[in-house]
Amino acid sequence: MSFWVNVLFTIAAISIFLFALLALGDFIALYKNKGLQGERILPEKFSNSDENPVVMSFKNRYGFPVHLEIIDEIPVQFQKRDFLKRRIIPSGGGTSLDYQMRPVERGEYIFGRLNCFVSSKLKIFKRRYIFNKDQMVKVYPSFIQMKKYDFLAIDNRLTQVGLKKIRRLGHTMEFEQIKEYVRGDDVRTINWKASAKHGDLMVNQYQDEKSQPIFSLIDTSRNMKMPFNGLKLMDYAINSTLAFSNIALKKNDKVGMLTFSHRVGDFLNARRKKTHLNNIQENLYNVDTQFLDSDFGRLYGFVKRKITHRSLLMLYTNFEHLSSMRRQLPYLKAISKKHLLVVVFFKNTEMDRVVNQKAKNTADVYEQTIAHQFIHDKKQMVEELNQYGIQTVLTAPESLTINSINKYLEIKARGLL
Repeated sequence: MSFWVNVLFTIAAISIFLFALLALGDFIALYKNKGLQGERILPEKFSNSDENPVVMSFKNRYGFPVHLEIIDEIPVQFQKRDFLKRRIIPSGGGTSLDYQMRPVERGEYIFGRLNCFVSSKLKIFKRRYIFNKDQMVKVYPSFIQMKKYDFLAIDNRLTQVGLKKIRRLGHTMEFEQIKEYVRGDDVRTINWKASAKHGDLMVNQYQDEKSQPIFSLIDTSRNMKMPFNGLKLMDYAINSTLAFSNIALKKNDKVGMLTFSHRVGDFLNARRKKTHLNNIQENLYNVDTQFLDSDFGRLYGFVKRKITHRSLLMLYTNFEHLSSMRRQLPYLKAISKKHLLVVVFFKNTEMDRVVNQKAKNTADVYEQTIAHQFIHDKKQMVEELNQYGIQTVLTAPESLTINSINKYLEIKARGLL
């Protein structure tokens, strides 16, 4: 414009000069000293399949308010590349913000750089600060779920989350002491020999049987690779094992674990120490899915050699076809002769969705017919296993922990072990 109107050139030159002064002042104000402090605060470990908090805290040491843009480099497992938070921090003030992360795989998660871009009100320059580069956090089996059911068990409110209240049938036969009869004692417990010796009625007193060995057997074959809601069946079984083992320890039982696929993997003998739960958690952290078929024959041989006392065996596996269950039935029957075996396998909830949707064409009718057949096969598996005295739990993946604890409480109440 100043080519035609000369006075505009002077105005443009002055404007550029003023802008340069502002830019220089903005640059000096931002880079004169380190005016921002920040950190990413991670928990000691993440709980698998649960929401875990990540906290970021910042402190403004500039003498003026700043505009803050935060870009956190989320671990690659989450595949999240659009993280951006904005805040305005007053002079000398601070701010903190948090977000939730839900991992669905166990292992090590690496958080990259915490990138913070600071600008003044002029917003001519932005200064980048980098904090907490390459922070690592380990994702363990769901200890949040474990604590949740631990609290409910202590608070005696298990029925509120769907756990059945089982009426105790009689009493266990673990003798405690002989005491004098008082009104209200069960007359069937009168000890006639002791009564004759003391000249007064004496009764046997019993206590709940304790320290029963309980093992969780986790199938790590390709059958357990199937995901539901982003979580593999094996991880559902691992989370359930941790919560279930914690409840069993609270009931003064001994707990152990075993993993197997084409061969037997990790094995922890049953113990009653509270610290043993940490050993179980560390072993569960390292369990991985194998892409081979399960060898139940090897499982039977190992159980026969290593687990010599009658125990409760919670077998977490999955059968999609009736024929696959029948192939393993001889080994399951052999294990159940010496131990109390509970076979835990999964409903295919996708089949329920197919069955419940409205058929719109012939293809939908065919799909619903096949889905009905799969559901019927699962029910038939339960019936056949029960015929041979094998306890079963057929459950949706999301309800596995509740139903496993439920079955354990039922067995304890009925004195089956």
